[in-house]
Amino acid sequence: MESSNPIEELHQPLLKKLLCYPLYVIFPILLIHFYLDPFYSSSTNIIIQTPFTNPITTPPPSLPFSLCDYTEGEWVPTEAAPLYNGSTCATIKNGQNCMAYGRPDRDFLFWRWRPSHCDLPSFSPSAFLRLVSNKHVAFVGDSLARNQLESLLCMIASAAEPHLVYTSGEDNKFRRWIFPSHNATFSIYWSPFLVKGIEKSAEKNFNQLFLESANEIWAKDLKDLDILVFSAGHWFLHSAVYYQNGDVLGCHYCENHTEIGFYDVFGKALKTAFESVIERGREMDVILTTFTPAHFEGDWDKLGACAKTAPYKEGEKILEGMNEEMRRAGVERVQEARARARDSKVRFRVLDVSKIALLRPDGHPGPYMNPYPFANGVGEHVQNDCVHWCLPGPVDAWNQILLDLISRGS
Repeated sequence: MESSNPIEELHQPLLKKLLCYPLYVIFPILLIHFYLDPFYSSSTNIIIQTPFTNPITTPPPSLPFSLCDYTEGEWVPTEAAPLYNGSTCATIKNGQNCMAYGRPDRDFLFWRWRPSHCDLPSFSPSAFLRLVSNKHVAFVGDSLARNQLESLLCMIASAAEPHLVYTSGEDNKFRRWIFPSHNATFSIYWSPFLVKGIEKSAEKNFNQLFLESANEIWAKDLKDLDILVFSAGHWFLHSAVYYQNGDVLGCHYCENHTEIGFYDVFGKALKTAFESVIERGREMDVILTTFTPAHFEGDWDKLGACAKTAPYKEGEKILEGMNEEMRRAGVERVQEARARARDSKVRFRVLDVSKIALLRPDGHPGPYMNPYPFANGVGEHVQNDCVHWCLPGPVDAWNQILLDLISRGS
């Protein structure tokens, strides 16, 4: 056995030491490189900028996983106030401006998400703006997509003012803002099915979805988009008839057609949307915000439908049933799209917030979707919103993770 006596090592030839010492440096570097980019490609360079560095040119990352598992962790108290409030941000939808509408408690504002195995940096508005300089960020989906974008705009607006340059549709379903200081554009596209669809009406009390075609409302603009965030799911729970290639595929909660549920249909809609991006889009980042659970614990029109004022503790509530199935459908479709896009310039990622959202029953407007609902006492019927999120509120953490995903390039 070779001796490890330090006195004997002093007598080893100088040449041997000169050859060995560089290996001690090179080998760890190679290991780190392989860990960060195990499938290194020599494709065209891209520019990546983090909150802590100036722009640098580096090969595009090809990580098959995220560097941080954000899904495991807990909500912990914090003394740090949100970056904005109901009076400092002009883009909050009225029904989610809980403080301005008279919500009396404030504890729901002072929690932060702490992952179990990594650190989640605080949101930096200036860092986000640097990352999206000269880019177009689009949120596509339902009212929860709008909820997340309005949160993001409020967070960024603490550093620079957004200018509303376009609005259209009932309840401002289509809007666009620019940040002139960074030539950054943000848009919201109302498309609750992602694919072509006809929403229910007084004449037809069911939705109609055409699963083979992406909704041209957003797909026609793919050539102009750089970061695309999809967020949809809750509209798939409604009564609907599904069509594919001109034929009725089935329906959910309707008459005269075969009941096929909505899990597989949701997956098909995501697949169509993702394929449209791959086929018609340019180089871009595509991020899916996973399904966020509602917290109705009583009748939607009665007092106390979502009355909790603190998060669930770790293990107190688990993701299961419909909530888990919708999350799983989204994650699996992203994994499939990532494999299909391997030779393209489209990068697919998951913003997995289903469990994070599940643990925040206190974060919804509840009765404060309307201004001062109890000014004249508690009525027989009290409207409650236990689906969307107060602004500021837990949804701000989604954008905290979004920033970290984009800056890491994972």
